[in-house]
Amino acid sequence: MKFLDQYEEYRVYFETCLHKACAEMAFQPKILTESMCYSLLSGGKRVRPVLFFCTLDAFGVDYRDEKNFAIALECIHTYSLIHDDLPAMDNDDFRRGRPSNHKMFGEANAILAGDALLSFAFDLLLGECGRGNGFLRAAQSLSRAAGALGMVAGQSADLLYTGENGGEKELLWIYRHKTGCLIAAPLIMAACIAGRYRQEAEAFGMELGNLFQLTDDILDAVGEKEKLGKTTGKDAAEQKLTAVKVYSVSGARAKAQESALRCYAILDRMRDAQMDFLREFVDYVLERDR
Repeated sequence: MKFLDQYEEYRVYFETCLHKACAEMAFQPKILTESMCYSLLSGGKRVRPVLFFCTLDAFGVDYRDEKNFAIALECIHTYSLIHDDLPAMDNDDFRRGRPSNHKMFGEANAILAGDALLSFAFDLLLGECGRGNGFLRAAQSLSRAAGALGMVAGQSADLLYTGENGGEKELLWIYRHKTGCLIAAPLIMAACIAGRYRQEAEAFGMELGNLFQLTDDILDAVGEKEKLGKTTGKDAAEQKLTAVKVYSVSGARAKAQESALRCYAILDRMRDAQMDFLREFVDYVLERDR
């Protein structure tokens, strides 16, 4: 199966599960459910659920049995985007080509929608923990990736180093925590459930997160708003610490190529798993324009 066809198979299955989950939500007041579902159902590439599903597939586990983990992943990612877009954070009026949550529902409701999505994610995770130690470890790995040991720490550092301070060391720390941890989480979760290649899955996921953030910084500098679905040029305007700032656009592109080679090398270590899709996923991230 061609890469994009297989990607679409994973994505469509996930969208079906997510729409069903949203249809069953009936939180009160109604605006809470509406604001949660507005951002959850706003589309996007669904990178993290797809990574989770394809890694389970690669390890010989039926991904269709693990939809709650995938929904939890997307709930946490979506909550982070809602809060990222707030005026106190990145102050972005658009996300995935339409108004950000706070532009539709107000800042207070957007904060609460994010809080509710985070809590809902952990409700889903706790419901899976009784299935065995592998599922418990999978849930714990996502918890750690999302919080003060992972994404939230990275977001805090991103704010801290906005301005004239910070260099390559600080940039790589932000990359690892803000982006890498939540990109690695679906791979680690799949490895925990499958009971194999835990260390390799983490190493690959963290390097893929590095590559993803490198290309993200490049696209913010030279990408097209219509394709990205969000405002471009904001990093430079807000003096964010980015790969373009540290290395230049050409330097960042060279770093991305080096990162992709490291990804391929880690995949080669998982010899008895079907890694073809993940290898093409690396190419997809490296060459993406949105």
